[in-house]
Amino acid sequence: MMRVPNILSIAGSDPSGGAGIQADLKSITACGGYGMAAVAALTAQSTQGVSGVHVPPASFLRAQLDALSADIRIDAVKLGMLPTAEVIDAVAEWLDGLPARPPVVLDPVMVATSGDRLIDEAAEAALGRLIGRADVVTPNLPELAVLLGEPTAASWGDALDQARRLARAHGSEGRRLLVLAKGGHLAGDDTPDALVGADGVVDEFAGRRIRTRSTHGTGCSLSSALATLYAREGDWTAAARLARAWLRDAIEAATGLDVGGPGGHGPLHHAHALWSGRGVPRRAAELTHWWEDIAELRAAIDEVWFVRALADGTLERAAFEHYLAQDALYLHDYAEVLARAAELAPSVHERAFWSESSRRCREVELELHRAHTRRAVAASPETTAYLDHLRAAAASGDHAVLVAAVLPCFWLYDDLGARLSALDRSAHPYADWLATYGDPGFADATRRAIAFTQDAARAADDERLRRMRTAFDASCGHELAFFAQRAPAIA
Repeated sequence: MMRVPNILSIAGSDPSGGAGIQADLKSITACGGYGMAAVAALTAQSTQGVSGVHVPPASFLRAQLDALSADIRIDAVKLGMLPTAEVIDAVAEWLDGLPARPPVVLDPVMVATSGDRLIDEAAEAALGRLIGRADVVTPNLPELAVLLGEPTAASWGDALDQARRLARAHGSEGRRLLVLAKGGHLAGDDTPDALVGADGVVDEFAGRRIRTRSTHGTGCSLSSALATLYAREGDWTAAARLARAWLRDAIEAATGLDVGGPGGHGPLHHAHALWSGRGVPRRAAELTHWWEDIAELRAAIDEVWFVRALADGTLERAAFEHYLAQDALYLHDYAEVLARAAELAPSVHERAFWSESSRRCREVELELHRAHTRRAVAASPETTAYLDHLRAAAASGDHAVLVAAVLPCFWLYDDLGARLSALDRSAHPYADWLATYGDPGFADATRRAIAFTQDAARAADDERLRRMRTAFDASCGHELAFFAQRAPAIA
């Protein structure tokens, strides 16, 4: 079992619970860490705004930090609202004195979501001295501009350039600084984010704006989630992707809360994933990472002789008919496997989906194959091996493992089909077949299959998740072998 990481938040408080150390502790717990907090400032605030800030002596903050580091292993540090230069210098001196500095995420809190100023100008200047001790800085666009002494970026391209220059200015030999640029302050419906280093974009994350006023504490929550998930995953890109997805879900789920009065900025629903049974964010449970992990296999499918010849129209008729015959044999038993997925499904909606997918195999796709080939053939070794694998997954009685096993037949087929259906078919010998690859109904079914499998992966414990991934990877390998097979007569 993975060791639970200990995450320390050094930040200000928010008595309403939506931001500051209260939000940090919720986020850390939701993302699978043990949360600790050293209070750098006390605020009087609610969803309506900040009405007061009290700063305890910097020496007392240092006493908190010394007490923690003398007793407890610290696996990552999140730095939030540090209201004065004295407080910032105390934190910097403490970090410098640690035997081994843990990963540090710095959220340069300067202005609340409500627009209230939270730190003084001297503290803003002192943050520049602290940035070089961080691994990742997570400013919003106004904060990014303040750190550079420039106007706020008006476009995403300008924001990326500012993030690159901030990373370059504060990186040091042997310690690369990353900036998580956030596009939430841009105009329009697109809200991209990007992880940026001194050499440019490391990874970029697209997204549409979520129309809501429940945005209190988004920066605090994202940065503490990022620190926690890095401590769990050991990779900043994976941690950023997971933290961002978790945050967006928490924003969308905030409608389930009733906190604050009209006109305010409500909090996120930090516990949404835990309360729904999805558990903590894990790279191993995110299907986007499964898809990235099979990039080489997907590229190999594109280069298979059958796929290349089908695409350019040079595929021999005998080879085409062999493929169709094997596909018909496959779909006959695959329909039974999908029917078993329907039987094991945990909800009425999912049961209906898998049942309809089974019916489609029987009544639509098999009929299309019969229209192309009448010759009875025996199952090839590749077809037999694939079906044996799927039957074993069905026989296991584990719905999550079964849907992971059938998913590649949806996902890889849809991915390849999008490219094949886009080809010029004006004089293509298999034009009608290529057209089937672009079926909008199958594309929609693929999206639903991914969503159901994603839900199962997030709810699975580590052992079941391992079996799901094993089943998925094996099916991907069988998909490649299925496309690559040759008829015995033309081998």
